[in-house]
Amino acid sequence: MKRKIWIGIVSLLALALLGWAFMPTPAEVEIATVTQGRFERSVQEDGKTRLRDRYVVSAPLAGRVARILLKQGDTVVRDAAVATFWPVAPALLDERTRAEQSARIGAMQASVARAQANAERAGAALDQARADLKRSEALAQQGFVSPNQNETGRLNVRLREKELESARQEEVATRHELEQSRVALRQFSQSPRDGLQRTYEVRAPVSGKVLKVLQQSEGIVMAGTPIMELGDPRQLEVVVDILTEEAAQIKPGTAVQLSNWGGPDVLEGQVRLIEPAAFTKVSALGVEEQRVNAVIDITSPPEKWHTLGDGFKVDVRVLVQVVENAVKIPVSALFPVGARSGLFVLANGRARLQEIEVTARNGVEAWVKSGLTKDTQVIVYPDTKLKDGDRVKAR
Repeated sequence: MKRKIWIGIVSLLALALLGWAFMPTPAEVEIATVTQGRFERSVQEDGKTRLRDRYVVSAPLAGRVARILLKQGDTVVRDAAVATFWPVAPALLDERTRAEQSARIGAMQASVARAQANAERAGAALDQARADLKRSEALAQQGFVSPNQNETGRLNVRLREKELESARQEEVATRHELEQSRVALRQFSQSPRDGLQRTYEVRAPVSGKVLKVLQQSEGIVMAGTPIMELGDPRQLEVVVDILTEEAAQIKPGTAVQLSNWGGPDVLEGQVRLIEPAAFTKVSALGVEEQRVNAVIDITSPPEKWHTLGDGFKVDVRVLVQVVENAVKIPVSALFPVGARSGLFVLANGRARLQEIEVTARNGVEAWVKSGLTKDTQVIVYPDTKLKDGDRVKAR
């Protein structure tokens, strides 16, 4: 009997050892805990700063602009002179044009001499008319000439006076034409130091800083040519282009966080407006996307972002949805189960499949409105072979 008992015990031990050897080991899994707190769903894009008001100072007229002494970053006040214009020098004359102009001067000198002769002739005719009138008046007093003849003499004097005035005016006009012809041959200096050239000053429309100097050196510019850009760096805004389907969820006043701008702090802001017109942009993957610009005001104190300038890059995070005391799980724990979402809950060393309803999610967390409680352990990155009821252990 004892022998049979020992044989039975050994057989049972062998069977137990064999069963333990072939028993499947628990799968190693990663565990995360359900938390409760602030849930944020945001739109994240790269944006850049820009001045709210930018002023481009342009040439009001064609001329020669002096070298701009202002540099980028210099401070200017309203109505201060920022550029000086001089008249454009006349075109150079070739030999043929110069000869023609010299001949024209000779012709004008002859015209002046002719006008002088005409004036002298008109003066002599006036003297003759006055002498005739004087004799006629003397004879009329003696009764030898009728009064009508005296009246004719007076009219003749007036006519000769007008002829003399016209001849003198013609002489003045020909002298001006002669001077005009001589000016065309005169050499003009390119330097204003001779004091002959009058200058025109362009003044700053606003107080601020010089952003760009577009025409640094002296040169000839046409009317409307940009010279420099002015603005106030303290009046900054952020512009970011976002997808139109995401922009439809954003309203003016939505909170914004600005990071990675170069400073240690995360700046606060809010959306001022979504531009009404969208545009097409090709992504890095070659996909055409419809995007629209969102304009953001920086609400943080200026002391925190005084080093920011125009055109600086910032990371923009628009908080589309914010929920306090929300039950949150990592999105890596979720997988589709039909039309709903599912996850594995760790219970007594086994994985239990549970279907839940996800209200919202971001890139890291998901907000579960019901079905889970705080501190519940869930399996993240579950294996596709994992099934409901499988034994698991934390890795």
